Formats: sequence, C-alpha cells, structure tokens
Amino acid sequence: MAVPIDIDTLRDKLGIGDDKVYGAMGEFAEPEDLVKAGRKIREMGYTRIDAMSPFPVHGIDDAIGVPASKLGWIVIFFSLTGTAAALLLQWYAGAGPLNTFLLKFGLSGYPLTIGGKPFFDLSYSIPVDFELTILFTAFATFIGMFAINGLPRLYHPSMNYRNAHRATDDRFLLVIEADDPNFSPAKAADDLRSVGARDVEVVEG
Repeated sequence: MAVPIDIDTLRDKLGIGDDKVYGAMGEFAEPEDLVKAGRKIREMGYTRIDAMSPFPVHGIDDAIGVPASKLGWIVIFFSLTGTAAALLLQWYAGAGPLNTFLLKFGLSGYPLTIGGKPFFDLSYSIPVDFELTILFTAFATFIGMFAINGLPRLYHPSMNYRNAHRATDDRFLLVIEADDPNFSPAKAADDLRSVGARDVEVVEG
C-alpha cells in the first residue's frame, strides 16, 4: 500500500518556498485515458506537458510531444570511444615500430614476442576491445541517465499534488506546466477537466 509523503516536512528541511505555481494536475484511472487526454491537451496548443504513471505507458511520449531521448547517442559515442581506447592501448603496448619511435622520447610500451605472434593484430585484440566497449557503455548509460533526468532529486513540485503518491500505485497523472506560454491556472484546470481528468488541482512549486 502506498504511503502518503509528508510534503510540508520535506519542503521545510530543504528550504523550498511556495510562492511559485508548478502547474495544473489531474488524474486518470486508466493508461488509455491518460494517452487520449495527453493528445487532446497537446492539440489545444499546450507544449509543456508531463505525465506520471506507476509503469511505462506505451504511446504517451508521442501523445504529449516528448522528444526522443539523447541517451542513445551518448551510449553510442562512448561505446565507440571505449573500442578506440582499447585498440590504442594495445597498439601502444605492443606495436614494435611504435615503441622504436617512442624510445626517442624516453617512452615505451611493452612489446613482447609470444609464440611468434605479431606485436599487434586485430584478431587477438578482440577480447580487450569487447571488455572496454562494454565498460564505457555501462558507465555512459548509468551516468547519462542520471544527468538527463536530473537525478538524484530529493524534491519535485509534483509532490505537492494531494494524490501524487498514487502515481506509484494505481493512478495516472497529467500535468500542464506553468512555464507553458498558453498557461493560465484557471483555464489549464478547466482544460484538464474537459478531457476527463479527476481531482484537478493547481499545484504550487
């Protein structure tokens, strides 16, 4: 069973004021209703819309106009960086001609002749390439996800909504944020009611 959050205590501890409106919020009982309402609200001209739900809702991103995540590009970039780093490391450590050049500057890798194998070859560098690619990918995914989502975050204005705790249980919340160019507290609340939202409330920031 979900436990209501003591918002007043949390806000006092964090020193957060209540002189700003975050937006208008309402709730829906079914995910399908949330998607339909989000699409209608967007068609009304609102561009700053958010949704909260206890599980991922298929289609909600398109319905409220959420842009594609940048995380995929971050992951691809660092995956390729990991592969390149692995190749350069092995090339530096084992490439004979490279070490001959580096010795002129007092630098050297670790060129070893093992079983008559060449100092560097792509075929036997694959395990290290794979490991560093996975390592860079994992760190990029973890850190990138936190950075893009602004985490960790101890407080969010949506927590001031009286039924906010139910977004982790059995309700689906839709928000029209106050920084939307078309936002007006009374009108935004009425628009949410017109698309079927219940317990509509103008929430403070």
